[in-house]
Amino acid sequence: MIKKYTLQNGETRYMFQIYLGTDPLTGKKRRTTRRGFKTKKDAELGRSRLILEKEREVLTKTKRMTYKEVYDLWLPLYKNSVEESTYVKTEGIFRNHILPSLGGYFIDKIDVNMCQEALYAWFNRLQKFNMVKSYAARVFDFALKRGIIQTNPFNRVEPLRRKKELSFNDDEDDDVNFYSRDELNTFLAHAKKGSDKKAYTMFRLLAYTGIRKGEALALRWSDIDFHNKTILINKALGRGINNRLYLKAPKNGEPRSLGVDEETLSILKQWRTVQKQILLEFGIRTSKKSQLVFSNNENKFLQPTKTREWILKIQEKHNLKTITTHGLRHTHCSLLFEAGASLKEVQKRLGHANIQTTLNIYTHITEEAQSEIANKFTSYLNS
Repeated sequence: MIKKYTLQNGETRYMFQIYLGTDPLTGKKRRTTRRGFKTKKDAELGRSRLILEKEREVLTKTKRMTYKEVYDLWLPLYKNSVEESTYVKTEGIFRNHILPSLGGYFIDKIDVNMCQEALYAWFNRLQKFNMVKSYAARVFDFALKRGIIQTNPFNRVEPLRRKKELSFNDDEDDDVNFYSRDELNTFLAHAKKGSDKKAYTMFRLLAYTGIRKGEALALRWSDIDFHNKTILINKALGRGINNRLYLKAPKNGEPRSLGVDEETLSILKQWRTVQKQILLEFGIRTSKKSQLVFSNNENKFLQPTKTREWILKIQEKHNLKTITTHGLRHTHCSLLFEAGASLKEVQKRLGHANIQTTLNIYTHITEEAQSEIANKFTSYLNS
């Protein structure tokens, strides 16, 4: 309602008061007053503009958000809670898989059927589809806590599982990512004959210690105790934002000390001499305590992809079974079991946070070990 009032000098002015609703925090009614208008028409115009402004504010506050917009709120919080390398991997999963499926939809309109459809798409394209589902659900959980949605639709999707298919080519099980004892010896023999001493030293170290590639690439010479025949694993090489390589804690966050055999230590000593000569040609001295065991010719971190280039070159040249660099860690574990190491010993040596990881990932036994078990059983029955 527009009211007229008179100033002390006798001039006429107009004012109005409007109701703005109830304050959600205090429960009190809110009103505002505007005065000083010279004409009633000016006051009516000002009142209309103020009402429109407040209505726009309400619309802005209640604006529906897309999945991508909620994700953009969640991501900085997630970034501060994980390792940089983990953040980079997660951001890639969202960018490549989750946002193309869900990003453009209003999050409060995404229902269980849409989530089920997305899960089917990931199932058909990706090996680790359930991991993608887990990350996608995190954004819904975040929206739930913020009061943006009422339920998380991913909690109601039907789980998907891959059927195990029988193979009729059991003699050619190339999917097993590890070497038998004889295969490993053959691979290392060819690596040793090659001209790249750095590659051979790396593969020997990985195969005979079971350390992760990232842990090997982070090693410094000061981490190797040649007198006590141990290697300290207390860091790993990670890939961060914009492909930056940096040092981080090992995977389970716990440092460990590993015993190393005499021959592997001898090979490491030989490589240290070769490394010193190579880097000296580039005017780089290797006497610093922080000197990396494996570095590039600029004495900086070696790119993690380099080991794949090395291992494929050896395998293709000598027609060897193809395994990944990580497969040498699988190999070490499998041969530890063959050699009679206990489950607890293997867990500690490989740096698994819990024994279930050792059971789940490293229960493969080579054909030679399986034959040995069969022979033991037969000998027992015939004794």
